[in-house]
Amino acid sequence: MATPKSGNPKADFATISGVAIACTGVLGGLLMEGGRIKDILQITAAFIVIGGTVGAVLVSTPLKVVSGAVRRFRHVLFDRGHSPDALIGEIIGYATKARKNGLVSLEYDADNIEDPFLRKALNLAVDGADLQEIRKMMDLQIDVEERKALAEARVFESAGGYSPTIGIIGAVLGLIQVMKNLANIDEVGRGIAVAFVATVYGVGLANIFLLPAANKIKARIREDTQRKELMLEGVAGIVEGLNPMLIRGKLDAYTGPLDPPRKKMEPVTARVVSEARAASART
Repeated sequence: MATPKSGNPKADFATISGVAIACTGVLGGLLMEGGRIKDILQITAAFIVIGGTVGAVLVSTPLKVVSGAVRRFRHVLFDRGHSPDALIGEIIGYATKARKNGLVSLEYDADNIEDPFLRKALNLAVDGADLQEIRKMMDLQIDVEERKALAEARVFESAGGYSPTIGIIGAVLGLIQVMKNLANIDEVGRGIAVAFVATVYGVGLANIFLLPAANKIKARIREDTQRKELMLEGVAGIVEGLNPMLIRGKLDAYTGPLDPPRKKMEPVTARVVSEARAASART
């Protein structure tokens, strides 16, 4: 029996195109107003904003959480593309085998499942753990992992809150330098323009990159949590000895109301579930 495989990471087109469109819009607007790209290419301003933001985040957040956030950043750029339908198919395969040959027959399959959450849940079931205890243990794991992931997502939220303020600091530092050249009005005008580039960097970094990245990570966390809940419900159905089609009827809820395969299967699933319940009532 095939075991669930991790989805192959693919570049997230939404993230890449979103950043590209946002930057194009900002730079395009600058050019349309008669500006030049080099007007906002200020290494000093970038150094102040990025350095100040990173420093503020390190002061406010434990290093372990920051390290986790850096590793989790790949979830912004890549989508693993897990398919709920494929996972449901795998679980139904285990349910069918367990119904025919008993839970113990899944011992080898459980040990070879790639996903650690499903592997742990199914191994507990094979070992004869009580369903209530399985639910408690796996719900606890879901909760702990979700809180850890959300803490890492908040690192990007914090950075998005700090960077505009750091940009203002950079602008003020630039204005201080401008004040030293008040005798030369041409230098004053040029200096003020350069000073406000730091503010542009701070606000742009927060609203084009950091805050959207935090929201994308949160969306990935919700997807992962729903996937684990699906696995837990599937294992619970196997432990209860439910008809595989009845289990499928429960798990189909996780595919979402707009999922095309679910719409096609809905009438058949509903009829099979109804027949299974009627047969169960007669026995």
